Amino acid sequence: MTPELRIPTAAGALVLRTVRPGTDLALLTDWMNDPETDRWWALAGPPETTAAHLAGQLDGDGRSRPVLALLDGEPTGYFELYRADLDPLAAHYPARPYDLGVHLLLAPAARGRGLAALLLDAIAARLLRDEPRCTRVLAEPDVRNTPSVRAFTAAGFTRAADLDLPDKRAALMIRPRPET
Repeated sequence: MTPELRIPTAAGALVLRTVRPGTDLALLTDWMNDPETDRWWALAGPPETTAAHLAGQLDGDGRSRPVLALLDGEPTGYFELYRADLDPLAAHYPARPYDLGVHLLLAPAARGRGLAALLLDAIAARLLRDEPRCTRVLAEPDVRNTPSVRAFTAAGFTRAADLDLPDKRAALMIRPRPET
């Protein structure tokens, strides 16, 4: 994936760019310390907590890419785009080569505006377009995170199963490549 990905959406121009810890750490730490975010991400704490998480995502092995989502230039969310077939998640579902996954954190100020589904739809469509070997994009939100499950459903994902993962019971959400 290129350092910056531009995706037109009905809500405006979406730019996904790789997180820059030097400039993004304060913003992402604020988001991680939001009580609703912390409920699902469990990364509240000082900047060092967020920095350690980002370092794990930016380790250079190419399996995961943390991106800041900017909608018309405004920071709107944090996404982790990852190779699900190479992730520990693959041990919990029938993984296929080049399965791609997405983790979603919508900025507190962006919630309640219907943006999650719109952004997820645009990102999933772009991932499928850009990686022809990928036949589906998936996610595994906590089953109790009703707004997240609803957003994935509205973005064309189907709840395929519930998985018992080490840290949560997850709804396996799958969006297949459209039939051509």
